Amino acid sequence: MKPSILDKLKQGIVLGDGGYLLALENRGYVQAGPFTPEVTIEHPNALLALHQEFVNAGAEVLQVLTFYASENKLAQIGYANRLEEINRAAVKIARQAAGKDVLVAGDLCLTWKYVEGDSKSHDECRKLFDDQIRYQAAEGVDFWICETFLHVGEAKIAIECARKTKLPVMATMAFEGPKTRDGKTPAEAAKILEDAGADIVGSNCWQDPTRMLPAIEQIRKAVKCFVAAQPVGYRCSDEIPFFTGQKGFPDKLNPYHLTRYELGDFAQKAKDLGVNYIGGCCGCEGSHIRQMARVLGKKPSELREWKVDYQAPQSATEAYKSLRDKQ
Repeated sequence: MKPSILDKLKQGIVLGDGGYLLALENRGYVQAGPFTPEVTIEHPNALLALHQEFVNAGAEVLQVLTFYASENKLAQIGYANRLEEINRAAVKIARQAAGKDVLVAGDLCLTWKYVEGDSKSHDECRKLFDDQIRYQAAEGVDFWICETFLHVGEAKIAIECARKTKLPVMATMAFEGPKTRDGKTPAEAAKILEDAGADIVGSNCWQDPTRMLPAIEQIRKAVKCFVAAQPVGYRCSDEIPFFTGQKGFPDKLNPYHLTRYELGDFAQKAKDLGVNYIGGCCGCEGSHIRQMARVLGKKPSELREWKVDYQAPQSATEAYKSLRDKQ
């Protein structure tokens, strides 16, 4: 039997996976804009390969690809009647890639239906979450990740729904600026989510490493529970500190892409701040997670011995080292 996510976190830092929808859009399997996960049933092998890429890179958790797999989002592109099929397939595919050692996290995200102070919208969010939870839980997930919430109020509803399953719950906010849309600082938001019953709280998506670190530092100081951090792999700006507001979003983001080493630096800094769960979000692919694994002392399966001889080069890496050193 696998140890629970909470047991693993007690033993040390857990390395999460990276982003799925934008990576699969780059590969030609997802439509830029709606970014809904119909790939789970239309091209399951593409999703399986990406899951396997993250496992090979060192990820210890796979999130099922059910971001925007709620009925309202799927209805935008004609898949509302396949809600159950998509949510069940996502768990099955992740389980296949996870094998016996990697945990599988069920996934709930913002619905864009939440309205502050509107109880009718809150009930609608609750129903959307419950529908996804029903099908994902039936296929067997190890814990829940409630992610990318702009309103603390909506995150609380997701926690409420997920906790009914008696599984551990992670809840992470996405920040467009110094506060959530309902006016909470990272520290205030995290404490509210902890008090609502989340076992792990933190931030994911929207912000790049540079802008996420200050928020995470606030969160770590505000809560006693475990803390998670999963930034995007795209560079933001001081003027627009979140990647979805950049001029290149949604399908011209290549010039904004961060290197694996920038995400590796983030992993080290997050570790130094006391973050317990470290991973990536949109834009973070296998190379980014692999570098995080190296920095965190994990052992990616890709590493092999290499006998280097600069006097008798056998590759461009060796042959042009002196030229690169001069640059």
